Amino acid sequence: MGSTEDLDYPQIIVQYSSGFLVSKVMFTACELGVFDLLLESGEPLSSDSIASCLGTSTTGMERLLEACVGLKLLAVEVTQEGALYRNTEISNIYLTKSSPKSQYHMMMYYSNTVYLCWQHLTEAVREGRNQYERTFGISSQDPFGAMYRSEEEMLKFMAGQNSVWSICGRDVLAAFDLSSFTQIYDLGGGGGALARECVSLYPNSTVTIYDLPKVVQVVKEQFIFPEERRIAFHEGDFFNDSIPEAELYILSKILHDWDDDKCKQLLAKVYKACKPGGGVLLVESLLNEDKSGPLETQLYSMNMLVQTEGKERTAAEYSKLLEAAGFGVIQVKRTGKLYDAVLGRK
Repeated sequence: MGSTEDLDYPQIIVQYSSGFLVSKVMFTACELGVFDLLLESGEPLSSDSIASCLGTSTTGMERLLEACVGLKLLAVEVTQEGALYRNTEISNIYLTKSSPKSQYHMMMYYSNTVYLCWQHLTEAVREGRNQYERTFGISSQDPFGAMYRSEEEMLKFMAGQNSVWSICGRDVLAAFDLSSFTQIYDLGGGGGALARECVSLYPNSTVTIYDLPKVVQVVKEQFIFPEERRIAFHEGDFFNDSIPEAELYILSKILHDWDDDKCKQLLAKVYKACKPGGGVLLVESLLNEDKSGPLETQLYSMNMLVQTEGKERTAAEYSKLLEAAGFGVIQVKRTGKLYDAVLGRK
């Protein structure tokens, strides 16, 4: 057996302990508009110019830009006049607001909401419950009541979710051939990005977004355009209200919010409403069967502890929940991206 000197502990510990610093550098550069400014300028800029345009200190901006270079979010060219900074391809695609694949809104949601809850991770582990009460002074009994505590917070959350589906939506919807399903309900469909991907990928389908009345109102006003005639809305609470009949139900990042009993309750209602031959598509980040990874999913599961009543699960665990509700012929597809797909048929 090797000694501890054989293990590169210092490097690992430094890397993991600096994770918070890394993300805050990226969040801050997004929030200040560094990447947007550099995209709009069309040419590299000095730290002085960037600081002047964005109204920051020159010393603070210079250090922020240097850190972004180290993270490969910016590139630097040293000239006789000094250092000039420009975006890398990664930041142009994912960190500028105007990009179709922008993750800006998700960055801001993490920075201003998720990270505040994570400050109480120790308490979450001790108590086994979400931390909205400690973080925002709001009752933790209703996670989505806390999450949607204001229209501003609701918009942040939905914009963040939409940005995720801009890079992962098509992968999960194309994991199985869903073209035979023409009448689809997206339960908890939120900002509508997945519904839009669905009607784009399957032109013969119509998708109804089923969500809380206040969510539907915001989505209609802010996210869904009137000309998208194949997207409809149904206002309701799927735990307490009836679920209309349909051929396919999509539950994207829904079951991971709830404990097993709540998941069984919801899936039983879905099974009862589902047309014979229809099905349910679960979109979730799947843990390995031995729960050894992926790391991203393990971290998401910690976030479920801090923010919701649920957890991330293995494919077998989701299959068991589907079987308990009556669904059979269960198929699992890993996409290689952040989210995977599980299809159960009635």
